[in-house]
Amino acid sequence: MSSASTLSAAEARMPKSYRVRTELEALLAELNEGDPLPSERDLALRCGVARETVRQAVRELLVEGRIRRQGRGTVVSRPKMVQPLTLRSYTEGALKFGRTPGRLLVDWTDVPADADTAADLGLTPGTTVMHLERILLADGERIGLESTFMPVPRFAVLRDFYNPETSLYAATRSMGVDYASATERIETVLASPREATLLECTTALPMLLLHRRSIGTDGIPIERVRSLYRGDRIAFQATLTD
Repeated sequence: MSSASTLSAAEARMPKSYRVRTELEALLAELNEGDPLPSERDLALRCGVARETVRQAVRELLVEGRIRRQGRGTVVSRPKMVQPLTLRSYTEGALKFGRTPGRLLVDWTDVPADADTAADLGLTPGTTVMHLERILLADGERIGLESTFMPVPRFAVLRDFYNPETSLYAATRSMGVDYASATERIETVLASPREATLLECTTALPMLLLHRRSIGTDGIPIERVRSLYRGDRIAFQATLTD
């Protein structure tokens, strides 16, 4: 990295925060996953700036998932998992990226459908629906929280054979229910304290919130899904055609 005494005129005119970020990007390009970063004190000395300027750049890289805390230090993170926006399940997307998928059951209960859930599933408000809430894992790391709502009369049989730590998509297909289409909306949010606890992060970490409504080949709604993903652990990719 450049020291404060060897800055060019152009570098000296750069905002300090931008210069520090640029130098940290260059450093990361030379390191491998798991390699430690110098301390904030050492980085501040090498960049010739205040520690708070370095701290801000480090916070940005933490939020982006480029680095992560390990013990009292900071190390280079693995690349974000890229999940395709398709009708395929989370399991298939994780496996395609070379990650081991998993799930932890949080809740599996029957609840009355609120107005939005009822509308998405073509039901009358108050109709009983199955609510399945699970933490999504990639290589044992918590990256998402998924809530799925499905009509009880059609899917009550899942309780007889389905393991909630496996793919729900595969289970419904084994029942002869085939997916034809889905409408999905993505937005950025912050997690609630409960969600942050379940995902082992802070409420300040940006999240990606996905709402999905899936329709079967028979034209009947299958599910309404609310998925919350850690913005520092996952990205989404879509293939667009005209």
